[in-house]
Amino acid sequence: MATEEATLLKTMGDKYRSFLYDEADDIEWRHGGPPTYDDVNKLFEDGRTKEWPKGSLEEIVQNAVKSWEMELSHKTRLKDFKTINPEKFKLFVNGREGLSGEETLRLGSYNALLKNSLPKEFQYYKAEEESFESSHDVFRSALPRGFAWEVLSVYTGPPEIVFKFRHWGFFEGPFKGHAPTGEVVQFYGLATLKVDESLRVEEVEVYYDPAELFGGLLKGQPAATESSTATHKCPFSK
Repeated sequence: MATEEATLLKTMGDKYRSFLYDEADDIEWRHGGPPTYDDVNKLFEDGRTKEWPKGSLEEIVQNAVKSWEMELSHKTRLKDFKTINPEKFKLFVNGREGLSGEETLRLGSYNALLKNSLPKEFQYYKAEEESFESSHDVFRSALPRGFAWEVLSVYTGPPEIVFKFRHWGFFEGPFKGHAPTGEVVQFYGLATLKVDESLRVEEVEVYYDPAELFGGLLKGQPAATESSTATHKCPFSK
């Protein structure tokens, strides 16, 4: 039955991740097989603000980033990645020191993007205390419909692609002791991709304000006592 399902998925494919099921049998998948993105694809289609023409640069960039996220979240070996140049890849977030491909894969996308230098008492998400698995569990629980992503604008083409993006989901599960609000949480950012002649990414730079994301996730009623919340007041609250 599992073989029949895998064959069906490979035949159907994923409209935003063109090679998701290509050579699936040769890939070392984190959870035993290629993932399905039905829920987050629906969230994306229902909530996107742009619908780019097929074959446009905006669509190509959007699908490339979705494919990279899929590989980073679900493949365990860098050599299986098709979206990046493993030997040269670096990820820079908000001007911090760059992470290699192996470092990014070990940390996972959430930990790599959310690491910060705030004082400990203000860190409602402590990336250094989260594993790859726990980081995904935290956001999967808080955003059960998924965390959708779209390109809003592309300003330059390859080899250095500059673009604006939006990331959003519905806060319908608990986050670090805060009750869900059911509201949309989202943030916006700018990024650059430096690509080689095969359009594999060599460098990624991402700039965004984490207060946009955590401001929404910390709005829910905290489970902590009033005295505790007074001591650990959210630095992002107004």
